[in-house]
Amino acid sequence: MVALAVLALVALGAGRYPIAPRDIAAIVWAHLTDSAGQGTADAVVWQIRLPRVAVAMLVGAALASAGAAYQHLFRNPLVAPDTLGVSSGAALGAVLGIFAGAGFLAIETAAFVGGLLAVTVVMLIAARLRAHDPLVTLILTGIVVASLLGAAISLTKYLADPYNELPAITFWLMGSFASASSTGIVSLVPAVAASLVVLLLLAWRINVLALAEDEARALGVNTRRLRGVVIAVATLATAASVAVSGIVGWVGLVVPHMARLVVGPEFSRLLPVAALFGAAFMLVIDTLARTLAPIEIPPGILTAVVGTPVFIALLARARRMF
Repeated sequence: MVALAVLALVALGAGRYPIAPRDIAAIVWAHLTDSAGQGTADAVVWQIRLPRVAVAMLVGAALASAGAAYQHLFRNPLVAPDTLGVSSGAALGAVLGIFAGAGFLAIETAAFVGGLLAVTVVMLIAARLRAHDPLVTLILTGIVVASLLGAAISLTKYLADPYNELPAITFWLMGSFASASSTGIVSLVPAVAASLVVLLLLAWRINVLALAEDEARALGVNTRRLRGVVIAVATLATAASVAVSGIVGWVGLVVPHMARLVVGPEFSRLLPVAALFGAAFMLVIDTLARTLAPIEIPPGILTAVVGTPVFIALLARARRMF
C-alpha cells in the first residue's frame, strides 16, 4: 500500500509538464480545504492526471482480482478475465458504437453491455452441453464465442471508414487512459467495489472450489450456483474496466501469479494482494506509456512487452520453489 501511494505520487508528477511532490501536496490540500488553486499545475494535476491515475488503479485492481478469481475457479493458471469472451464482447460493443457514430458515453455503455452479453451467451451454451467436466466446457465455449466475436470485429473494421472510424476503432482496441475522467471513476467504483466485496465474502467457498467437484459438493457447497456468482461478479468488474480503458491484456494473467508467490493460494489473502499488485502494475504501465516517447504508447502494447518476460521469470521462480 505504501509503494502504491508512492507510485501514485510519482505518476501525478511525471509527464511533459513535471510537477514537484511539494506542489502536488499543496494542490491536493487546497482542493480538500475548499480553497482550490489556479494555474497550469493545478489544472494538470486535478483535471488530467488525478482522474487518469485513479482510473488506471481501478482498472488494474479489477482485472487482477477477476484473473485471480477465474484462475481459482477453473483451477487453471492460464485462465484470464477474457477467457469467457468478456473482452471480445465489450470490444464488439464499442466497435459497433464507433461504427454507428455514437458519443463517448454511448460507446462505454455499449462496451459494458456487450461484455455482459458475451459471457451470458457462453454460460447459456455451456449449460446446454452435458459434459463430464463443466469447467473445461465453459473454457472451450468461451474460446469459440470469443473467436466468433473477433470475426465480427474484423468485419466491422473492414466496413469502417478508413479515415475516421477505423483509426478510432484501432486506438480503442489497443487500450488507453487518455480519456479518463471523473465520469469513468464514477462508473468504475461501484462495479469494482461490489465485485471485491462479494468475492471476499465468498472467499472460503471459493477456496473449496479449488478441490475436485465431488469433494466440494460433499462439503456442502453448491458448486453450480457459486460458480455462476463468481463468474458474474468477475465479469462485472472486467466489463466495466474494458468499457472505460479498452482492451488491456496480461494484467489478469500475470498479476495473480505475482500475488500467489507472495501470500500463497488462500483466496482471502490472495484477492486483496492481487488487487493492490494490479493497481500498482497498471499505474506503472500507464506512467511509462505517457513518458517513454514523444507520443503516448498504448498500454495494451506495454503490458505485453513487460508481461511476457515477467511471466517467464515467475514461471522459472515457481519451478525452483516447488
